[in-house]
Amino acid sequence: MPDILHALHAHALGNIGLHKANIQIYLKNPSGIGEHSDVLEAMQTELDKMAVHQDRLELIEIMQHEC
Repeated sequence: MPDILHALHAHALGNIGLHKANIQIYLKNPSGIGEHSDVLEAMQTELDKMAVHQDRLELIEIMQHEC
C-alpha cells in the first residue's frame, strides 16, 4: 500500500476507534455527559461519523487494488 493510502487508512481506523470509545462512554455512563441531554441522538451522531470513516476504508481498499 502506498504511504499516503497507508496514512489515510490509519487515520480512518483511528477515528473509528475514537467514535467507538465515545459510544462506550455513553453506554456506561449516559448521565455523565452534561452537554448531551439526548444520549440517543449523540450516539447516532457517533455512529454516523463512524460510517463515514468505514466508507473511506472501503474506498481505500478499492484504490489499493487499482494502484
